[in-house]
Amino acid sequence: MVWNPRDHDAPTRVVDLDHAATTRLRPEARSAMEPFLADRYGNPSGIHAAARDALRALDEARERVAGVLGCTPGEVVLTSGGTESDVHAVSGGMPPRPGVPVCAAAEHHAVLRTVEALDGRVVDVDAAGRVDLDALGGTLESLASADRGASVVSVALANNELGTVVDLEAVASVVRRTAPGVPLHTDAVQAAPWLDLRVRSAPASLVSVSGHKFGGPRGSGVLVVRGGVELRPLLPGGGQERGRRSGSVDVAGAVGLAAALEAASVERSTVVERVGGLRDRLVGRLLGADVGVRRTVEPTDGLEVLPNFAHVRVPGVEVEPLLYLLDEAGLRVASASSCSSGAHRASHVLEAVASAGAVVDGAALRLTLGPETTADDVDHAAEVVVGVVGYLLDRRSGGRTPAASGGRR
Repeated sequence: MVWNPRDHDAPTRVVDLDHAATTRLRPEARSAMEPFLADRYGNPSGIHAAARDALRALDEARERVAGVLGCTPGEVVLTSGGTESDVHAVSGGMPPRPGVPVCAAAEHHAVLRTVEALDGRVVDVDAAGRVDLDALGGTLESLASADRGASVVSVALANNELGTVVDLEAVASVVRRTAPGVPLHTDAVQAAPWLDLRVRSAPASLVSVSGHKFGGPRGSGVLVVRGGVELRPLLPGGGQERGRRSGSVDVAGAVGLAAALEAASVERSTVVERVGGLRDRLVGRLLGADVGVRRTVEPTDGLEVLPNFAHVRVPGVEVEPLLYLLDEAGLRVASASSCSSGAHRASHVLEAVASAGAVVDGAALRLTLGPETTADDVDHAAEVVVGVVGYLLDRRSGGRTPAASGGRR
């Protein structure tokens, strides 16, 4: 049945398929944080009992984070989130690390724009959004031969729009061969809830994680800085975080992040299997409907995608009315990453994969499931998407779309 907005008032049901943008605060994180939002408010930089209590909590949180990420507690730098972690890793702090930063064309804007601001090099990706290893090696060799060596190589473990996963060890091998000694950074923000970072991020010297992607508080993040990597402070000041990141540490945020990260790690194998099955069910229902929905990245041997990601295209439909009507129907989705979805223009990720031969015509939808997503949620979401797309296709010739008619009835 074709969905019609005239048949619907405000939605009685809301389904969130935008978990790549943010997640609900986990109960474990909330419980861990509550004491530090009330009576245990000491500053860990002080010397009295309340300060020592805060410092102990901070040390315990750092140990828990290190256990999940596969590093030592001293390698954990607590930050305000993924963007700060990315900018710090790529720049090397203030002043920036000498040399030329290098990243892939489909990186998160926090990486890409930092590389561009520092006159760095951007390397092509393949049609799935993964860095082109030959192009990366050629770029690093070119910089070395020009006596303008690379300062850092930044490649995300999983793309934040398509969900495609890179072979980080293969990337590290290219860096070791063509630019020995240059640190490898990976943005593991999207990967953290779904992949074992102890193993999958191990080839990287610098690893970025953001708390709110796995049920931790917003405004909390981590930058892993493995031994031997030089890092100046991005924020100079009082010398907190072993001189790498100044400012009074948010103890509540740190303990909340640690609790959420640990909880996500404990349940990962079970959640990955269940959510991966639901994602496949969702994609199957969308592709099986007669409304022209297509995968953005076709599955092939050797292609790994995060289990909660479904990225599809709808040829013949404009993205603005599609997003408007899906929201009106109570379905939360995205068209690009959460940092740029308000712009409603072709994302740099889709432009990058199109340059490599991917077909990206039509409206793009990023549907991302979470640990609490149910089969009923998926079935309802598929019905809504198919109905709304059918409605828009019916109205494609002539008439005004509801997006142009002035808001909710």
